[in-house]
Amino acid sequence: MVIPYMPMLVPPVKWTGYDKGGHLYLPSYVMRTHGARQQSEAVKRASQNQLRPVFEALDTLGNTKWRINKRVLSVVDRIWAGGGCLADLVDRDDVSFPEEPDTEDEAVRTKWRWKVKSVKKENRERHSQRCDIELKLAVAHRMKNEEGFFYPHNVDFRGRAYPMHPHLNHLGSDICRGVLEFAAGRPLGESGLRWLKIHLANLFAGGVDKLSLDGRVAFTENHLDDIFDSADKPLEGRRWWLNAEDPFQCLAVCINLSEAIRSSSPETIISHIPVHQDGSCNGLQHYAALGRDKLGAAAVNLVAGEKPADVYSGIAARVLDIMKRDAQRDPAEFPDAVRARVLVNQVDRKLVKQTVMTSVYGVTYIGARDQIKRRLKERGAIGDDSEIFGAACYAAKVTLTALGEMFEAARSIMTWLGECAKIIASENEPVRWTTPLGLPVVQPYHKIGRHFIKTSLQILTLQRETDKVMVKRQRTAFPPNFIHSLDGSHMMMTAVACRRAGLNFAGVHDSYWTHACDVDKLNSILREKFVELYETPILENLLESFQISYPTLSFPRLPERGDFDLRDVLESPYFFN
Repeated sequence: MVIPYMPMLVPPVKWTGYDKGGHLYLPSYVMRTHGARQQSEAVKRASQNQLRPVFEALDTLGNTKWRINKRVLSVVDRIWAGGGCLADLVDRDDVSFPEEPDTEDEAVRTKWRWKVKSVKKENRERHSQRCDIELKLAVAHRMKNEEGFFYPHNVDFRGRAYPMHPHLNHLGSDICRGVLEFAAGRPLGESGLRWLKIHLANLFAGGVDKLSLDGRVAFTENHLDDIFDSADKPLEGRRWWLNAEDPFQCLAVCINLSEAIRSSSPETIISHIPVHQDGSCNGLQHYAALGRDKLGAAAVNLVAGEKPADVYSGIAARVLDIMKRDAQRDPAEFPDAVRARVLVNQVDRKLVKQTVMTSVYGVTYIGARDQIKRRLKERGAIGDDSEIFGAACYAAKVTLTALGEMFEAARSIMTWLGECAKIIASENEPVRWTTPLGLPVVQPYHKIGRHFIKTSLQILTLQRETDKVMVKRQRTAFPPNFIHSLDGSHMMMTAVACRRAGLNFAGVHDSYWTHACDVDKLNSILREKFVELYETPILENLLESFQISYPTLSFPRLPERGDFDLRDVLESPYFFN
């Protein structure tokens, strides 16, 4: 397999311009513009001085040295050689086709045809997943004997950073993260041993990551026999590590942790494991900070609590209250009372989680309905498709109402951003802004022009971007894109500060990684940078830039904001955890 953009064996070239940096010889661009002319021109026009903070952050991310965890890779190889179908690895065999029925009954034959169609779809998906795993393993085997390697990074048009190598990188699936580790190791120390135990608990499903930090340490200490068994006999033993939500990452931690605990001096054991600190529904955290929203801030852990607040459970509880109230009503006057009675026993955090997560991306009623419909269908607890559809319609309406109540400030800011975008796009202009780190952003949503070329053999269709903007897309995409540009800025600010403090740093949007012994320092830095970011008048600056760029247009007033004290974030243990 020819994979041109492999990880680098030497540190990437420092970024100094739009196409100057990254790989030594392969074409490298600081931004992925996908042919959006106005966006690439805006970045090229920006001075090197303006883009220096972005360049410095990308250089920091690119200079993190990685290596292959050979023990985890050998377990992946053994499972894959044995046919896959374990620990999120796809089955290497196709699903067999159902036998054709020996009957002329059209209803039976129609049912058989649908089954055949379903099997074909499943086999196509399996083939795609196998190709993906083969690519990842090919890169892992090619790099496994190297002392270390590097991932040059660039950004998407919103300012979020990504490794330029597409297959085996730390943004990837559990397999990728399980076989990658920091090339430089550091002694655990007392705090590192504790954070490694917390990290193991975080990798488990079933609400373990919603316990207090002490509760997570206790969970790990209660499973020491399982951890030793997983490290010593990953496939021959009890296979406890397979119960984790991220099994291969869990296995890597089991191996490192068992070595430390069995040692006479656990604090001196060298660890290469990247320990994650993840934001708590990060998009809503950014909205709560923008709106200085006390209620929203408490729901997403911007303020201290004895244990982490779970926004999904909070919304589920609110949805349940509304449905219980509706279930008491007379169905003759309120037809949804019947659906409320059916759904009362179905409401939990899993039912609403995807809708809450995508609310910051402007999820519509139809999107919410389809998400909830899928969850209800998976459970099979409600009758046929028409009943599920009706129940999903009602549940989506109630969930969006509960979200609007709990995150009123987020809704008002989202609406304000959308209105501003609509006013600009109505003038046939794309929405433009500059991130807090100085990166110019131009939304690339233009109508596509098609040009047909007839030949003697075929008709070719050429597509190109026109000068006409897509008004609706400009409006709906602006709120999530703006928030992404802010979370990208927060990650970059944290990365640079960590490098200056001597920490190894890797980041995946709202998940920040460092050595176990340095997690306390990382936590302190990322909170300080979040407060620093939001102490600047972000919305005021945005409105001013719109008014300067479009002096003839009239924009709505900024939404009202609350009195949440940003500095509370500095004392919140579960803001990132």
